[in-house]
Amino acid sequence: MKSFKYYISSLLLVGSMGMALTSCSDDELDPNSIFPIIDETLDPTSATYQLDKFLRDNYLTPYNLDFRYKMQDVGTNMNYNLVPATYSNAVDLAVLTKYLWFDAYNEVVGPDFLKLYGPRIIHLIGSPAYNPTSGTMILGLAEGGIKVSLFRVNQMNITDFNQMNEYYFKTMHHEFAHILHQTKTYPSEFNTLSKGKYDSTNWGDRQDGPVASWGFLSNYASSEFREDFAETIANYIVKTDAQWAAWMDLAKRGWASPAEDERDAVFFCYYYTKNNSGDDADKDYCYASQVRFQKNAAGEVEYMYLYGEYQKGIGAIKKDADGKYRDEKGEICDAAGYRLDANGVRIPIYVYDVPDTDGLDGVEIINQKVQIARQWLKDEWGVDLDKLRENVQKRQLNYDINALRKQVYDIK
Repeated sequence: MKSFKYYISSLLLVGSMGMALTSCSDDELDPNSIFPIIDETLDPTSATYQLDKFLRDNYLTPYNLDFRYKMQDVGTNMNYNLVPATYSNAVDLAVLTKYLWFDAYNEVVGPDFLKLYGPRIIHLIGSPAYNPTSGTMILGLAEGGIKVSLFRVNQMNITDFNQMNEYYFKTMHHEFAHILHQTKTYPSEFNTLSKGKYDSTNWGDRQDGPVASWGFLSNYASSEFREDFAETIANYIVKTDAQWAAWMDLAKRGWASPAEDERDAVFFCYYYTKNNSGDDADKDYCYASQVRFQKNAAGEVEYMYLYGEYQKGIGAIKKDADGKYRDEKGEICDAAGYRLDANGVRIPIYVYDVPDTDGLDGVEIINQKVQIARQWLKDEWGVDLDKLRENVQKRQLNYDINALRKQVYDIK
């Protein structure tokens, strides 16, 4: 089965967008808006009245931004089979976007910043946009500094904030970074820090460990310079302290490809785990996505998922009649699926470092990239990146979705 990698795209369409906006309609234009002057009276009997009024009062009026949740096929790539966002998910994303993006920026740089430099259209699309030939999935599009499209809205899981960040909020910050650097370019010094490690074609096959050690904050960042810049800003803003520390741990390690007889894969991490027997000669490769590959007695390669500091059981965990938990291999586990030794203690994972041979200091490169972005945002835009991150972190870890929904559902 093909696994899909995720990416975010920006389209430099300033000229064509400008022509479209001035030539496709004869409606009178407000001198302060790209949208025609129309009767903004909403129908209180409409099934979508509450969300329509919320969007008008919280996006269109203060920011001159058209938040489109009723998908417009003419505003999408007709090569993809796409469906509209559900109303309930559109409500959730509308209130969260305001709280985690617009309100966060307002608190740091004031309300006029996004009114002047923010997108003019946010377009929600219910389904993903897949590219089956490359095994990639589009998460978002930024078009000419005007429009941001967000995909996969109908698969949104409001209770999983890691997923929400990965698919939506990191995407928003990524796309906004594109809008800003399309207006004022960032220092060219940034492009030299990981020179020779970009791959616009095969980035989707790269694993977390190697790209971290090369100084990237995601595999998509390793596709090209400007995606790297946008990913640097977006990841710095949304990653928690624990997630940032975990990524830096990957960045400081060495990585290498496996021997041909181990497994046909792109990258394995260049450090080893030791079996519980304590036999140093019996070393296993540790995979970047935390999958351990080992050989059984028959010489066949087995997979064991690793989480944290302990070994995870293989497959579904079942409880025996005697009350013991076992994985699909029959190994004894606890209720959480972690393997246990003869004394009922979780089996730890021992890591042995080996030399980093790529000649790059991933941690230092990432820190340099963040500093360039930090200084550029301050000098060119008056934005304090660290204050923005602090504000977003506080908001994303402390919000009441039901209270936010009331902003829409309490509208009379």
